[in-house]
Amino acid sequence: MSNSPLVSEQLDYGFLLLTHLICADKQIHSEEIKYLNELSDRANSQQTKDEMDKIFAQDPNHLTVDKIINFISTSQQSELIRQILAMAHVDGDFAFLEKELIHKIGKIWNWSEEEIDWHRQCAEKFADSRKAKVKQETLLIGEEYIKAVESCSQIAQEDYKYAELAFQKTEKTLNTLNSNLESVISRIKNNNSKGITGKEVVKQLEDSKKSFEAEIIKKLDRVKESHQAKQRALSYFTIAFMGRTKAGKSTLHSIITQDGWESIGVGKQRTTRFNRIYEWKNIRIIDTPGIGAADAGGRDDEEIAKSIVDEADVIGYVVTNDSIQETEFKFLEQLKEKAKPLIIILNLKHNLCDSKRLQHFLKNPNKLFTKDGESSISGHIDRIRRHVSKNYNDYFDIVPVMLLAAQLSSDAEHQENKDKLYKASRIQDFLDSIRESLIKHGAIRRSQTFLGSTIGSIKKPDKWITEEKQAYKSFSNTLKSKQETIREDIRKAQRDSCEYLEQQIKVIFQDLLNTIPQFSENHWEADKRELNRAWKQKIQDIRLEKRLQLSNEEAVEKFKQEIKESLKEIGRELELASKLNVGNFKLNSQDTFNIKTLLQMGGGLIVLIAAFAPLGLIAAPIGAALGAIGLGISLMSNLFTSKQEKRRKAVEQIQRSLRYQVLKQRRAIIDKAVENLEKYCSDVSKNINSYFNELLGGLNNISNQLEKAQNSLDATVNYLNCGYAKRIIDWSKDEYEPLNH
Repeated sequence: MSNSPLVSEQLDYGFLLLTHLICADKQIHSEEIKYLNELSDRANSQQTKDEMDKIFAQDPNHLTVDKIINFISTSQQSELIRQILAMAHVDGDFAFLEKELIHKIGKIWNWSEEEIDWHRQCAEKFADSRKAKVKQETLLIGEEYIKAVESCSQIAQEDYKYAELAFQKTEKTLNTLNSNLESVISRIKNNNSKGITGKEVVKQLEDSKKSFEAEIIKKLDRVKESHQAKQRALSYFTIAFMGRTKAGKSTLHSIITQDGWESIGVGKQRTTRFNRIYEWKNIRIIDTPGIGAADAGGRDDEEIAKSIVDEADVIGYVVTNDSIQETEFKFLEQLKEKAKPLIIILNLKHNLCDSKRLQHFLKNPNKLFTKDGESSISGHIDRIRRHVSKNYNDYFDIVPVMLLAAQLSSDAEHQENKDKLYKASRIQDFLDSIRESLIKHGAIRRSQTFLGSTIGSIKKPDKWITEEKQAYKSFSNTLKSKQETIREDIRKAQRDSCEYLEQQIKVIFQDLLNTIPQFSENHWEADKRELNRAWKQKIQDIRLEKRLQLSNEEAVEKFKQEIKESLKEIGRELELASKLNVGNFKLNSQDTFNIKTLLQMGGGLIVLIAAFAPLGLIAAPIGAALGAIGLGISLMSNLFTSKQEKRRKAVEQIQRSLRYQVLKQRRAIIDKAVENLEKYCSDVSKNINSYFNELLGGLNNISNQLEKAQNSLDATVNYLNCGYAKRIIDWSKDEYEPLNH
């Protein structure tokens, strides 16, 4: 453990904590570096300097704040919290992320808010006194710059508030939409959790919500953070330098600011993975990490560089004449939608390593910039224009410069050639482009930064909503088609099942009808009680009730089988099948028939009359209904001449009466059975329709919410467009009027 940096006595943990504070807001200010340099005598070990470089480079193995804090002794805390707060204020902006880090440190060290606030006030006074002593210089000097920036600042203050209100409206709209998405998902989950189709709808909604949170809410949060970051630059005109590693961005930065980015310790600080900021009399210059770096962190560097775009009023993209490839300009695609003013700085590299080469260059410096002949730069310019136009747009300037010559003009050893080197560098051409951007176009570009870019940010969720509306419309149509298909399947299954049931009942009753002739022959002399007993026995012998019950069960099973695939498709087979209970179709075994008395017909011949009184689905048992026959036979000796004639008459009468009653019962049972089967099929259809209607209602609800959100966003975009249009008109007329909300 003795070799571990965590326990090494040679590590200055307080100094490393200050380094973390500099990186807290994801950017490094020139004043922070200067203050850290003043404290650099504390970094009295190579080990501390190496660890500091790891923090600036965001090396995966660097010591984290959580680890460092534990090694700060109680006796060090008071002085260190003072230095941390001074560092947080030295750039004139106490950033939110810096506040968070200090709050975290104070909580671990058990510092009260009052104690931290007292030290914070002292830090503010220190920062103010320090700022008053600093004499800053830059090549961007002159009263016209100062006046232009002040004018731009006034516009920026108004536009920031105008855009802030638009963000508030957008945030409210999107939060309401997000809440409504959650509500609909919850309701559909609770009501339709057992259905595959319901799960499809829930998945669609959940996917939308995840997409909404990932693509819209998080992006809007980042845009809001960027917008809030602009607040610290309201009084500045911001120029951001971008380009691949070693193209000359930092050199250009130091030339213009006349303030080098000296490293601390072993000089590895140029590996920093943060944007570097310099501010001078309302001009803000940002040096970004390399675009498309060859190492594994290249993509992160691009994201870091891109994070500053919204704050920039002008982007200076640095390229060199020794490597102009299309891939070098791919990054501009990410800036295209921002439509920021772009100046391509073509850094001409030329060897001036010895006095002989230098003197040769100074004799004819224009030769390097010639646009005619074989060695001209016209080929480079043409390639740049072609690549940039493909990845960005057609509105940009290309300014050739020689940064090495400009850099040498500031070196003490080249003071005798200072003016020649400066002029030969053509750096003034770039400064003139900046001057034009600021003085002629500064006001409208500030509005573009605050209003124009905000419009683009709000149009993103608007576009997402449009796409989602179309997706839900398509999904809703799919559900309606599926609903109609299943509805037709049920109608067909109902027809088939009812036809099957009717045929089965007819077959069963035909068997009963076939027994009547023989039954009448066998029992024509029987009395009422004996006849009824025999008829009931006959019904039992052919298993009439059981067979009718089975026919109902088979009809229901047929219905189930025919709609089985449809039920599977919506995933509610088990739930609906449980409702297809054949018990609902069972014949009631209670004897609910009214057995009527015998009625005389003709000369006293007793006829059989029975009544069928249905109850429920099929209320009365068939045995009771058809067995309710009263038969009385009076001998009519005066009317019949022989016993054979009497038998014939009695048999005919019994057959006629029984056949009439059986056919009547058959019709009644068929009608009632089919009616109940149809009713049940209709209930199943209603249940499924209700299921689909609930889902479609949820989709329709979401579509309505999306429509409302889109209307609200459209109104916000229109609000911003009106403000931006007003700024454009005023700028074109060289007038100014306050921008009213």
